[in-house]
Amino acid sequence: MTRRSILTGKLPKFGAASCTLRVPTMRLFRVLERLRALTEVSARARNRHWIYTAELSLRFSSTKAAPRFRRMDYQDAVCTLNTLQTNASALEQVKRERGHPQLQLQAMRGFLQRAGLKVEELDRLNIIHVTGTKGKGSTCAFTEQILRNYGFRTGFYSSPHLVQVRERIRINGQPIRKELFTKYFWQVYGRLEETKEANGGSMPAYFRFLTILAFHVFLQEKVDLAVLEVGIGGAYDCTNIIRHPWVCGISSLGIDHTSLLGDSIEKIAWQKGGIFKPGVPAFTVKQPDGPMKVLQERAEEIGCSLSVCPDLDEYESEGSLRLGLAGQHQRSNASLALQLSHTWLQRHFLTDRVSSSLVEFSGVSPAPVFQPSPAMIKGLAETEWPGRNQTLKHGPVTYFLDGAHTTRSMQACVRWFNEIATHHESNAGGSVVRVLLFNASGERDCAAMLKLLTPCHFDFAVFCPNITEAIATCNADQQNFNVSVENMLTRCLDNQQSWRVMNGQEKKPEAELLIGGGLPLVAERHSDTLVFPCILSALQWISQGRDSVLSDPDRCVIPVKPSINSKAAPLREAVNIHVLITGSLHLVGGALKHLDPALNS
Repeated sequence: MTRRSILTGKLPKFGAASCTLRVPTMRLFRVLERLRALTEVSARARNRHWIYTAELSLRFSSTKAAPRFRRMDYQDAVCTLNTLQTNASALEQVKRERGHPQLQLQAMRGFLQRAGLKVEELDRLNIIHVTGTKGKGSTCAFTEQILRNYGFRTGFYSSPHLVQVRERIRINGQPIRKELFTKYFWQVYGRLEETKEANGGSMPAYFRFLTILAFHVFLQEKVDLAVLEVGIGGAYDCTNIIRHPWVCGISSLGIDHTSLLGDSIEKIAWQKGGIFKPGVPAFTVKQPDGPMKVLQERAEEIGCSLSVCPDLDEYESEGSLRLGLAGQHQRSNASLALQLSHTWLQRHFLTDRVSSSLVEFSGVSPAPVFQPSPAMIKGLAETEWPGRNQTLKHGPVTYFLDGAHTTRSMQACVRWFNEIATHHESNAGGSVVRVLLFNASGERDCAAMLKLLTPCHFDFAVFCPNITEAIATCNADQQNFNVSVENMLTRCLDNQQSWRVMNGQEKKPEAELLIGGGLPLVAERHSDTLVFPCILSALQWISQGRDSVLSDPDRCVIPVKPSINSKAAPLREAVNIHVLITGSLHLVGGALKHLDPALNS
C-alpha cells in the first residue's frame, strides 16, 4: 500500500517541549511510535524517582513491617505497577516454560512468601475458583452477587479491567477505593522491592503481582469468601497456587490463547481442568464431546467429582429466572453460578467442612436441580458486569458494548446485537445508521470475527487501536507496553482491508489523510471504512457532535477535513445512530472511559 500524503502538525507537549513535524504519510507509524516512546521515557523517569524514594523509606523498615510510602498517590502506584508489564521477550519466555508448571508455581510461591504471605493462609479465603474461555467473568459476577445477597462479605478478583486497574480487586462488588489500593499496593510492592536484590533482582510480572495483591487485600479486609477468576488457562495460571478452593467451575470452552494453551480445544480443556483439586467438587456447563472427555479424564486423574449444569429453565422456579446480564449465552453462566453458590452455601453451613469436601471422582454426573432461593433469584436479576452486552443511550446515539474476542463469543454478540438493535430500531421513529467500531488484540482471528459481523449490515465500519487518546494525558490505568503502536495500527489497516474484501470492495485505493492541521490522525481507504488512531477520535467522528458527553468543551476536538465531514452526512441526518463496539475488552474499556465518566471517579 502506498502512502503519499504529506502530514503537517504539532506534537502534543511533553513537559515544556514541543515541535513541528512535516513528514511523508509512509512514516505515520514511526511518528506515533515516537509519541509512545516519549510517553514511556517520561513515565520511566518518574518511576525511577518513585522507586528511589521508596528505597529510601525501605532502609528504615524491617522485613516484617509493611513499608509506608506517604508521598505516593494512586497514579504513582499505577505507574509503578505498569513497570511490571510483560514485554514481548518475556512473553516468549512464558511460552517456552509452559511445559514446566511446577517452576511457575514455585516462582509464584516465592513471590508470595517475599510479599509476607504463605500459601496456607489462602485457605482462609474460602475460594470459588472459575475458569473457561467464554463467560467465566460473568459467571463470577453472578456468583458474587448471589452470595453477597446472603449477607457475606465478598472478595472478587477478575481481569482485565475496563477503565481503572482497581476494578480487578473488588470488595462487596465494588472496586476497592483508591486510597485502599494505594495503601495495599505499596505494602506489597515495598516488601518485594526490599527482597529483590537477594533474589537476583526478580520482581513478579503484572498479573502475578496483582494476584498477590488481591490475596493480600482479601486477607486484610477479612472477606468471608473470594471469587477468583483465572487469568489464562488454569493449570499454569498463577491463581492456581491455591490449594483448597471450596468449589471449582468451568464455563464454556473455545479456542483462544493458542500459543500458551495449545492449538486444539482438547488441549485447552486439559489446561482448564488443571484447576481441579482432590476432593473438591467441580462443575461445568455443557461442552462438546471432545473437551468434555478431557475434563472427565482430568477429574478422574486428580480425584474430584465433576457435574454438568442443567439448563436454566430446568430449575424449580415460579416463572422464568430473570438475568441482569443480557444475551441468551448468559443463561448457561447463570446456571453454573447457581451450582457454585449452592455448593459453597452447603459447605458453609455444614459443621464438618473437611469431610464434606472429600467427594472423589465417580464419573461425570448431572448437577442437581433445585429451587433457587429468593436471594439467588434476586442475585441473578441484580448482577451487573460492564462491557458485556451493555447498552448506553446518549440522546440520538445508542452504544452497544460487548467485549467479545473469540469467534464463539462473537457469535453470541451478533445474536444479542441483532435482537436488541432491531428492538431499538422498531421504536426509533425514523432513520437509523449502524456503525461498527472494532478492534482485536493478541493472536485473535480478526477475519473470522469480522465475517460474523458482516450480516449485521453496518453503514460504516470504523477501526482503531486500543489507545484511549492520541494526546499526552495521565491515563496510567490503560497504558499497555506489551505491543507497539505500529503493530496496533497495522492490525487496524489489515482489519479494514479484510472488511472491504468481505463486502466486495476488493480494489485497494491509495491511503488518504483524513485529518489536517494536526497529528496524522486518520487514514482512509473507502467512504464506509475508516481507521482512526485512538478511541476518542473514532467516537467523536461517529457521534458528529450529537453526544453531549463527548461534546464536553474540555475534551480535545480533532479537526477533520471538509471532505471527510461530507462523508459523515448520514450520521448527522439520521434520527438515531446505533454503534456496536466489540472485538476487545480493552477497546470497550477505553470507550467506557469516555462514555461513562462515573467510571473514572
